[in-house]
Amino acid sequence: MLVLNCSTKLLILEKMLKRCFPESLKAEVDNLDHYTNAYAVFYKDVRAYQQLLEECDVFNWDQVFQIQGLQSELYDVSKAVANSKQLNVKLTSFKAVCFSPVSTLPDASFLKGPSPRLTYLSAADADLLNRTWSRGGNEQCLRYIANLIACFPSVCVRDEKGNPVSWSITDQFATMCHGYTLPEHRRKGYSRLVALTLARKLQSRGFPSQGNVLDDNTASISLLKSLHAEFLPCRFHRLILTPATLSGQPHL
Repeated sequence: MLVLNCSTKLLILEKMLKRCFPESLKAEVDNLDHYTNAYAVFYKDVRAYQQLLEECDVFNWDQVFQIQGLQSELYDVSKAVANSKQLNVKLTSFKAVCFSPVSTLPDASFLKGPSPRLTYLSAADADLLNRTWSRGGNEQCLRYIANLIACFPSVCVRDEKGNPVSWSITDQFATMCHGYTLPEHRRKGYSRLVALTLARKLQSRGFPSQGNVLDDNTASISLLKSLHAEFLPCRFHRLILTPATLSGQPHL
């Protein structure tokens, strides 16, 4: 991969990407797939974000999609514009978390023998992850998880039969997500090992190691505190916007 540091070349690249941007919208073929139809929002002036929603042809308002961001005004501004376009908005808010630098490989010496073993996920594991994820259980999520596994870092612990028993994956915004351990394998240190290993893997590639957690997920919050993860003062917000014409679809 070519890394551009020259400001002139970066400007040229920006112009090229802007010219191709409409093509990227045409590539979104599943109007019900809010997992893939996702946008991340960053702004300093809330008026700039409102103008983006109202005046720019950035979002495909005819499909179900999600918007992610850390700004407190995200919901109110999005809701107002969505109402004018006859879209429903569902908000989920999380604690935002950032991992401290992991300077060395986590201790995996308690994994005795050839199994259990620390490794990574494969596309064949997507069905299990889809069935165990609170956001999953549908074809769009299954396809989405398979794509994440294929494209981004993941970590898992496999049992003697080669089946994943604990794991975490990375989404398209470099966010650690779907950290999960099967109930019968909990309290063995797997979740700690997986989280630290994935955080270090992301950091070693120059990515932030970030995540989010629901307020009532006490087990994950306790784990994150024991790992000295930083709970940020802002919150992570996910909005799922659904056109009225698609609101009756069975998985929504």
